[in-house]
Amino acid sequence: MNWFVAGLIVSGGVFLLVSCVGLLRLPDFYSRAHAVGKAETLGSMLVLVGLALYNGADLTSFKILLILGIIFITNPTATHALMRSAFRSGITIWRAGESA
Repeated sequence: MNWFVAGLIVSGGVFLLVSCVGLLRLPDFYSRAHAVGKAETLGSMLVLVGLALYNGADLTSFKILLILGIIFITNPTATHALMRSAFRSGITIWRAGESA
């Protein structure tokens, strides 16, 4: 069981690392927000599931799973709201051949 939990936490860390790399390397706001929104949600959820499994059936695990549910709902919603407001503000989409 400890190997499975360690695998969840490490894979969650890898997704969080990919999220950071996407934030630094991608050319415009929309692609950065997409990379961060997807990878951070999955990474944080994997880490939290691993922590809940490692802790066992306890009140703390319930709290961790409650936080996981909140992240599952709010993170994609917030990413969508940010991207929609950026689009309405007139932030342009990067096109191939343009400088970043």
